[in-house]
Amino acid sequence: MNGPREIEHARTASYEADPAQVHRVLLLYSGGLDTSVMLKWIQDSYGAEVVCLTVNLGQPGEDYAVIEGKARALGAVETHIVDAREEFAAGYLLPAIKANAVYGEGYPLFTSLGRPLIAKLAVERARASGCDTIAHGCTGKGNDQVRLEGTIATLAPELKVIAPVRSWQMGREEEIAYAREHGIPVKGGTEAPPYSIDDNLWGRSSEGRWIEDLGHAPEDDVFQLVTRPELAPDEAQTVVVGFERGVPVSLDGQRLGPVELIERAAEIGARHGVGIIDQIEDRIVGLKVRDIYEAPAAAIILPAHRELERLVCTIHQNQFKRELDRQWAYLVYAGLWWEPLRADLDAYMESVNERVTGTIGVRLYKGSARVVTRSSPYAVYDAALASFAESGGLFSQSASPGFIELFTLQSRMAWRLRSERD
Repeated sequence: MNGPREIEHARTASYEADPAQVHRVLLLYSGGLDTSVMLKWIQDSYGAEVVCLTVNLGQPGEDYAVIEGKARALGAVETHIVDAREEFAAGYLLPAIKANAVYGEGYPLFTSLGRPLIAKLAVERARASGCDTIAHGCTGKGNDQVRLEGTIATLAPELKVIAPVRSWQMGREEEIAYAREHGIPVKGGTEAPPYSIDDNLWGRSSEGRWIEDLGHAPEDDVFQLVTRPELAPDEAQTVVVGFERGVPVSLDGQRLGPVELIERAAEIGARHGVGIIDQIEDRIVGLKVRDIYEAPAAAIILPAHRELERLVCTIHQNQFKRELDRQWAYLVYAGLWWEPLRADLDAYMESVNERVTGTIGVRLYKGSARVVTRSSPYAVYDAALASFAESGGLFSQSASPGFIELFTLQSRMAWRLRSERD
C-alpha cells in the first residue's frame, strides 16, 4: 500500500488533509466492510493512530459491543459508542416534523437529518481525543460526503478530512481481498452484502444490485423493515396521533417520549406495510438515482402533522408554508443544516406550530396510511358554517353573488379582451 507521501490524491479543498500532517484520525466507524478496511488502511497508509466513533441513531439490530470489540482488534487506540437517539429525535426529527420535511415528494430525509448530528459528534470527539483529522466512508458519488464534510468544515476549520473510498481505487472485490489479507472479518462470509444499507429511527434506505436497473421491479428481499403490503394484516388499524404545538406526544392516548413514540409508530406502520418509497432522486452532486426507502414512522406522523396544521391554519398560512417546507427540506437534503436560512425558517415553523395541537386518526391498511379523523381546540372550522344546510350568522349565502362578481372581475375582463382580439 502507499505510504503517507505517496497517496495519489490531489487536494482540491482547504479542509482536505495533507498526508504528511495526518497523525491521529477520528474514524466514523460502523463495523461494516468499508470502515473496517478503512481502519486498517489508515494505519498502514498514513502511519496514523485511529480513534473510532460509532453513533447510535436507532439502527435496529446492532450489537455495539461486537462493533467496539472489532475496532479494538483491528488496532483502534480508542473506541467510543455514543447513544444519540434522544438528541436526534429532539433536535433533528421534531424540527423536521414541524416543517413537514420531505424531499422530492417522497423522501423523509432520515439519512440527511442524521449526518449533521454525526458530524457534530465527530468534531466533539476528535477535539477531546486530540485528533487532527476526521475520516468517513462516503463515496464521491453521494450526498453524505457533502453533509459530513460541510459540517466539519463549518464547526471545526482546524480539523482536516480524509475520505479513503474516494482515493484508494478499490472496488468491492478488492476490499474483500484486502480484508482477507489482513484478517478483517467480513460480515456474511466472503460474499459482498447484497445491498448498501443505511438506517436510523426515522427510516431505512437500500442501494445497489438491481435497484440501479430502472426496469427492475423491487425484489422481496430488499424489504427488511416493512412488511410487504400483500402480507400485511387483513384487518385495518386506526392509530390516533396526539400533538402539542406541532410535536407528536401520544399514540392512541398513551403519552410517550419522542424516541419511544417514533419506535412505536414505526413498529405499527411496518406491520401494516406502510412507508415503502421507490423513487427517482436528484442528488446534490448532479446524479439522478433510484432509491428504495422504508419509513413507516414518517408515513404515519408526517401526514398526521400536515393534516392537523392544515386544520388550524388559514388558507394563506397553508399556501405560504408549503413553499417554506420545501425550502427547509432542500437545505437539509443538501447538507446545509448550519445555513442561517434554516434557523430563520425554524423560527417561522415554531410560530406556525404554536396552535398545532390536537389529534389525528390515521387508518393503516395493506400499505396505505390515510387520515380519517381530526380534532383540535384551535380548528379554523365550524360545522354549522360548513354544513350544506341553510346557514346564516358569520356566513351569509345571499352575499355570494357580490363576492363572485368582484372575485372574477379581472379574469372576466382579460378573457373578453383576448376574445375580441382573436
